[in-house]
Amino acid sequence: MINFTKMHGIGNDFVILDGIGSELPTGNLAELSQQMCSRHRGIGADGLILVERGKNAPWRMRMLNPDGSESEMCGNGLRCFARYLLDLGYEKAAEFPVETGAGVLVVSSSKDKIKVDMGRYSVPPKSTPTPILPYGLYGFPVSMGNPHLVIFVPDVAAVPLATWGPELENHVAFPERTNVHFVQVLDRGNVRMRTWERGAGITLACGTGACSVGVVSSLTGKSEPELRIQLPGGELFIEVRPDQHVMMSGPTATVFSGVWPS
Repeated sequence: MINFTKMHGIGNDFVILDGIGSELPTGNLAELSQQMCSRHRGIGADGLILVERGKNAPWRMRMLNPDGSESEMCGNGLRCFARYLLDLGYEKAAEFPVETGAGVLVVSSSKDKIKVDMGRYSVPPKSTPTPILPYGLYGFPVSMGNPHLVIFVPDVAAVPLATWGPELENHVAFPERTNVHFVQVLDRGNVRMRTWERGAGITLACGTGACSVGVVSSLTGKSEPELRIQLPGGELFIEVRPDQHVMMSGPTATVFSGVWPS
């Protein structure tokens, strides 16, 4: 039997497995992620998160996608991970480091929000847009430790995300696949976005994606460095700092706990 906790960060939902208070399951984790994350035959989630002790920080987060692949990072997943540590009393500091596949990142808690220093972003020189066929779109590639493609459109609601998303995720320009984000600029302090996540499909929110949107919006002059991003599941607050670090904050919630038959 496997104990689990279901959490979400503005609708980006995760199954949390605790390797601190108990032993993590052995065996095929990719298959377990596929089973537990299934919306129809499992618990249902955008990812499976493993809580472990780290080598380069006190804590380590691993995240597997619903298709079984392992992601380098997940911003909303990390916020839920941090809240889990705080709620169970494993971590008592208001600010602490967490080891991820994208390096050691620092998280902090304030009232009902969790803030993450998502580290330094990386973009091609001059953030040159990349032509993406066959739709005649232009996208801006960004790395937040994992790959993203940001595309500005007049109306995100009009984007056929279920069609364009998987094709762009697997486009030949992205040998490791990519997360895809469509963005509508509302004003210099607010944008609206929709996401197709690599390995997960359409999600209500994407933390590293929101950071990427903040980076491109700021670099191209479409917004200020501090930005409110409206996602289908809620709002995230992004700050793109002069040192190329990106700060992200938003709420988290615990949904329920249960036992999975192993």
